[in-house]
Amino acid sequence: MRIFGRNKEQDILNLFRRGDASAMDELYAEYASYLTAICVRYLSDDDDVKDVLQEAFIKIFTTIDAFDYRGSGSLKAWMGRIVVNESLLFLRQRKRSPIDRMEADPPDLPDDDPDTDDLTSEEMTRLIRQLPDGYRAVLNLYIVEGKSHKEIAQLLGIKPDSSASQLHRAKDMLARIIKNYKSHRQ
Repeated sequence: MRIFGRNKEQDILNLFRRGDASAMDELYAEYASYLTAICVRYLSDDDDVKDVLQEAFIKIFTTIDAFDYRGSGSLKAWMGRIVVNESLLFLRQRKRSPIDRMEADPPDLPDDDPDTDDLTSEEMTRLIRQLPDGYRAVLNLYIVEGKSHKEIAQLLGIKPDSSASQLHRAKDMLARIIKNYKSHRQ
């Protein structure tokens, strides 16, 4: 069954409120790809992604009754935050603190960013997944989620200066990864 209403989020929420058995299937069908893409930004192992997504969907399904709909996009954003939080929780529970996984200072690179115009989003995702967990977490929280270094520090249990430093290192490492990938691709 496909939902044909004008606002899919509200239609899905109405299915949950009515106790409709198809509510979970509809939510999953509509948002699984989006939520998987978020999770992949934080975790490099596909089995870990599956585990975290399963936990995130359980949390979504068990707490959706308490969700306060605030207009179009709010359900999607709420679920995205759950996936980010579950991904970060997973990294912490593995006792692999992002700081513990940081490598030594990479060699200095020019401050110019590598050209990524000819890379697909799938290629970029694969390249970003090569970063160590901590670098990847800081990069995503800062660039994609728009968090400040103070917020990142609170989420990861590090100092704001460490967040800024790790972001710089993540960008440098990613630049090297991209340059290496492009040189071998040709």
